[in-house]
Amino acid sequence: MHYFITVYGKVQGVWYRKHTLEKAIALGLKGYVKNQSNGSVYIEAEGSKEQLKELLTWCATGPELASVTQVDHTEGTPKHFDRFEIR
Repeated sequence: MHYFITVYGKVQGVWYRKHTLEKAIALGLKGYVKNQSNGSVYIEAEGSKEQLKELLTWCATGPELASVTQVDHTEGTPKHFDRFEIR
């Protein structure tokens, strides 16, 4: 499965991308995470439904310094990433 995820709130400047990378690797996901110009964090992730559900649960809280206000996600067509990375 492939998810497009956007996380809103205080999610830039709080190590959100680094912690997302660590969580995604621990879950065995592939894809990437990056900051958006509007202050949100954008994630594309691929894995099983259970892995992606766990990532979404984590995204709703994020790292200690984050303050997440909203997490949106939609399903997409897999792109067959070979790893998870920060862009």
